[in-house]
Amino acid sequence: MSIEGRQGISSSAASPDLPPTADKLNRSLSVWNSLTLGFAVVSPVVGLYAIMGVQTVVTGGGWFAALVICLVLQLLVATVYAELSSQFPIAGGAYKWARQLGGSITGQFAGVIYVSSTIAMLTTTAYTGGVWLSFFFGSAGGSGHTLVMWGAVFLLICTLLNLAHVSVFKLIITLGVYAEVVGSFGVALLLFLFFREHPFSELFQHLGTGTAPGETAAFLAALAIAGWAFIGFDACSTIAEETHEPKRMVPRAIFFSLCMVGSVVLFNSAALTLSFDRATLANTSASSDPITPVIINSFGAWAEKPFLAIVMIAFLACGASVVKYTSRIVYSMAREGNMPVALSRLAADHTPRNAIICTVSLAGLGLLFGLNDGAVATVIAFGTGGLYAMFSMTTGVGLYTRLTGRWNPALGELKLGPWGLVINTIAFIWSVFEFINIAWPRAYIVAPNAPWWQLWAVPLVLGSILSVTALHILIKKIVGERQKKNTFKGISPM
Repeated sequence: MSIEGRQGISSSAASPDLPPTADKLNRSLSVWNSLTLGFAVVSPVVGLYAIMGVQTVVTGGGWFAALVICLVLQLLVATVYAELSSQFPIAGGAYKWARQLGGSITGQFAGVIYVSSTIAMLTTTAYTGGVWLSFFFGSAGGSGHTLVMWGAVFLLICTLLNLAHVSVFKLIITLGVYAEVVGSFGVALLLFLFFREHPFSELFQHLGTGTAPGETAAFLAALAIAGWAFIGFDACSTIAEETHEPKRMVPRAIFFSLCMVGSVVLFNSAALTLSFDRATLANTSASSDPITPVIINSFGAWAEKPFLAIVMIAFLACGASVVKYTSRIVYSMAREGNMPVALSRLAADHTPRNAIICTVSLAGLGLLFGLNDGAVATVIAFGTGGLYAMFSMTTGVGLYTRLTGRWNPALGELKLGPWGLVINTIAFIWSVFEFINIAWPRAYIVAPNAPWWQLWAVPLVLGSILSVTALHILIKKIVGERQKKNTFKGISPM
């Protein structure tokens, strides 16, 4: 690392290196707002309802243990993020930390991975959220064109929520949290108390009876699928510049949002598994909505519309939060010259509207993949795999700079002492393992006769993005050296 980079780390421990003339984001979010945004992004409804059908088909059952293990290890990753945010509370979160601790080139690679994977996450949320939106308005099913249209409507609503006054955004996120509590935890509690049919041993039985060839393959697949349910907690760190007392409040929001969501996801998955027989879950999992039929079966037809409304609000809160989350990464990168400078400009209300519009536009282009079911699966796989690649990079950079003395965690508000190194090491090992596990080609997860590129979606897409980024950095370096040489010779650079 350069001398300038090392000085940047030490000087930025208290105040990260913001450009001196940069406009400031509006610090209007309380710790509750930060916590609810993290809760909405991780979203028990979106996370569990998105994976439950796949888990049932692939594993056959018994995937609860994998869910617990994934949550516990993700809490260690969240702890590393909390430790970093207590020292570097700045827009961009993990992108900025990679740049602060690893240098500008590391930051560029981190930023590209972060932005591309969160945009894929937004595309996935919009596509699935559009499906629930169509269910609510009585337009279930349809062709790929119809689903893409509903996804575009969903994205438009999320955009308007981000461009509206911050009080509107706060209201929708709060309603989303309440919807999560009623629609997921409340329904699950009723199922658990009054409709439970199986003993608790059912949670750990039938592993390997799905499409996966054996128990070991089913368990590894269950871990990979469960990874989708516990991403997004890092959203709290990307809005640190808009949060009051960020060094104290953001670490709490990161950790507790994942704790809250994780607890709800575990309880909900247990309640659903114990309340219905495997045949019912397997049959409904074959459709795009594996949950509503079993809810109607228990509570009656009257529950369909209220339940769909609750789920729709939860999805909208999640989608609006992901837009805010991703746009702050785009804004942070643009502010430092790694994206067009226009994306770093703030509107009169101190919101990065250009970054918001850019984020939604890219996610909207991603929706076009929805015209092909195989391509949709590729986007979903990359969104999850890309974020775990980012977890690996963040925990890896943190571990390396901690061991080499380039980062002193004791300067942050959150002090873990020697436990910090232990947690960081385990979090890094887990993140790398889970990334490889998610990226591993599994023919029994995708549709029959899927093309080879769909099986290798994560390494292919991620490798392509990193290759283009490396080429861009190399060209930029060559052009810079030529300009310096021409200047030294007294030749005016073109």
